[in-house]
Amino acid sequence: MLLSSIVKAYRNIRVLCVGDVMLDHFLYGKVERISPEAPVPVFNFQSEKKMLGGAGNVVANLHSLGCSADILCFVGDDEAGRQVRGLLEQVCDHVAALVVPGFPTIEKTRVIAGNNHLLRIDNERRFQCGDEVLGPKVEERVRGADIILLSDYAKGLLSPERCQRVIRACLAAEKPVIIDPKGDDYSKYAGATVVKPNLKEFNQATGLSCHPSEPDFQDRLREGAQNLFRRYGIRNLLVTLSEHGMAFVSAAHPDEVFQIPTEAREVFDVSGAGDTSLAAFGASLAAGADIQDAMKLANVASGVAVGKLGTSCVTAQEILDALSRRRSSSGLGWRQKNKIVSRREAAAVAAQCREQGKKVGFTNGCFDLLHQGHLHSLMQARSQCDVLMVGLNTDASIKRLKGPDRPVQDEKTRALLLASLEFVDFVIMFDDDTALPLVDAVRPDVILKEGYTIDRWPEAQFVEGYGGRAVTLTRLEGYSTTSTIERMKHAEKK
Repeated sequence: MLLSSIVKAYRNIRVLCVGDVMLDHFLYGKVERISPEAPVPVFNFQSEKKMLGGAGNVVANLHSLGCSADILCFVGDDEAGRQVRGLLEQVCDHVAALVVPGFPTIEKTRVIAGNNHLLRIDNERRFQCGDEVLGPKVEERVRGADIILLSDYAKGLLSPERCQRVIRACLAAEKPVIIDPKGDDYSKYAGATVVKPNLKEFNQATGLSCHPSEPDFQDRLREGAQNLFRRYGIRNLLVTLSEHGMAFVSAAHPDEVFQIPTEAREVFDVSGAGDTSLAAFGASLAAGADIQDAMKLANVASGVAVGKLGTSCVTAQEILDALSRRRSSSGLGWRQKNKIVSRREAAAVAAQCREQGKKVGFTNGCFDLLHQGHLHSLMQARSQCDVLMVGLNTDASIKRLKGPDRPVQDEKTRALLLASLEFVDFVIMFDDDTALPLVDAVRPDVILKEGYTIDRWPEAQFVEGYGGRAVTLTRLEGYSTTSTIERMKHAEKK
C-alpha cells in the first residue's frame, strides 16, 4: 500500500482517544537585556496563544489529519476547563470532558523568546476519583471506533483499573489499542496492541540503560522488550528514539528489530511531537497500513511537527508534501538511503508510475566490483525509461551462482553503490536464482540486459507476454568483474 494512499484514507476512519488533557499556554516575546534587579532576562511580552495539550493535542492532530475523533478526558470546574472543552468541541465529533470537582484543569505555561524556551510554569494536581466516573458508555464508545488511543500523562485518568477497563473493552470488540505510556508499571497496559514509550520511558520500565549510539543497542532493546512481553502480555513495542528515529519489536517475532532514522530536517520545538507521532501512527494503522508503514508515516509527521514552534498540529497535506520532498529531482527517485526498497515497495511505486504515465524499466545483476562496463549498461538502460529499477542478487544467491569465493563485496555495499548513481532510481535485492519472481511483482514496461537473446531470456519472454518490451543492451568490451579479479590475483603473485 502506497504511503500517500494511507494518508488519503485518514478521512474515512474514526478514532477514540482516552487520556489526560491539558491547556498549553504560550507567551511569546523577546529578550534584549538583563534585569538590573537580578541576573535574569527581561521578557518583553508580545502575544499569547492557548491550545490543547496532552491527549487534547492528539485529537487536534487527528482532526488536522482528516480523521473523525472522539475523546474521553477529565477537566476541572474552572475557566481553564471551560477553555479546554471549547477547544475540544472544535476538533472532536463527541467530547466527554468529565468535570472532577476540587481539582484544577492542568495548565502548562511556556515563556518563549524567539525560538527559545525560557521558562515553563505548571499548574496541576493529579486527578483522583472512582472508576464509576467513566460512566456506562465506555464499551459503546470503543465499539464505535476503528482504533483506540490511550494517552497517559500520569495525571489521574488512566489509573490501572480504568486503563484495564478500556483495554478489556477493546479486546472484546476486537479493536486495536495503542498506548503512549508513563511510569514503570506496565501491568496496567497488559493486553495492549502496541505500547509506544520514548527511550527514557523504555529504560525506566525495563531497568536498562541503552542508547542508539551503543553497538549493542538492538540486543539490549530486544532483551528489554522480551521482558515486557513476558511479564505483561503486551503484543508490540514501539520505542521512539528522538533524533535517532524509532524502533519496533513484536512479541510474535521477538528476535527481530525494525529501526528507522528520524525525518526531522530542522528542530525548533519538540513540544507535542510525541502526540503527533501517536496520532499519525494510530491513524495509519486504522487506515490499513502495516506496522512498518505506520512507523514511517508517524516518523514523517513528528519530523514536520518539530520543525514548527509551539504545540502544533500536522495536516495530511503536510505529510504528503514531506513525502514528496523525499523524492529526488526526477520526482520519483528517493534519497540514497531510501532508494533501496523491498519487493512490495517496488511494486507499489511501479504501479504509481504507470498511473502517472511514466515508463518503468528493469534490469538486474550482481554488480560485484562496480566498474565502467556496469555504468555503461545502466546508463543505456536509464535512457530507455523514465524510472529505472535495478534487481540486485543477494550474497547468498551469488554464492549459489558463482561459487563460495563470490561476491567480493557484500550486498549492503553493492546496494549503496548502485543507489548512489544518479541514473538508478530504485534498488531491490532478491534471493531467487532468477529475477523472474521480482519481474512478476514489478511488471516493468521494459526489461533491459546485456548479453542475452530473447530465446534464452525467460524474464524478457515474460514481459513481452503481457505487452512489455525487451531490450538487449550493448556490452562495453574489456570490462568484467571476473577479469578484474583475475588481474588482481595476477598482480599479487608478482
